[in-house]
Amino acid sequence: MEVNDHAIVREVLAGDKDAYGRLVARHSQNVFRVAFRITGDEADADEVVQEAFLRGYQRLQSFESRSEFGTWIYRIAVNCALNMINKHKVEATYQIGEETDPSQQQVQVADTSAGPERTLLSREIESLQAAAMRNLTATERTAFILRHVEDRTTTEIATALEIAPNAAKQAVFRAVQKLRRSLAPLRVNP
Repeated sequence: MEVNDHAIVREVLAGDKDAYGRLVARHSQNVFRVAFRITGDEADADEVVQEAFLRGYQRLQSFESRSEFGTWIYRIAVNCALNMINKHKVEATYQIGEETDPSQQQVQVADTSAGPERTLLSREIESLQAAAMRNLTATERTAFILRHVEDRTTTEIATALEIAPNAAKQAVFRAVQKLRRSLAPLRVNP
């Protein structure tokens, strides 16, 4: 039987520092995935994971057991990723709707029937998607990623961004509206 996160937190708070490693092992992949999607850079995402778990360990006393540890550490990671973006003042590119976790990437063989026009069109579409994501504010971008890529609820988004649930819903809505406008040239009419 697997020990739940709350029990492990109690072990850490009781002095078992090694127990925190189990929490890191359990949640680091999800934290990395969201950090990578927000920062767009593997090295930055690794740094966010380390910073988030370090801050989590340092602030474990403030963890309230009525929430889930995964949600709590996720919120810390989102904040660390947003801080990194602000610190670097670099706009990241994103892959929408694709698995971007480098450990889960697979080698794909190019379709030999797809000519150079199709390859060029795919690159142009990817470029437009990345540009559209860069035009979102950090809050809108993160809310969109959490909702439509990570499949998080509005409440989880609000918790992660430390905003009201209605503000989270509005951020997702604004992001979708902006993306629709930016990507309208790609729309194919039947």
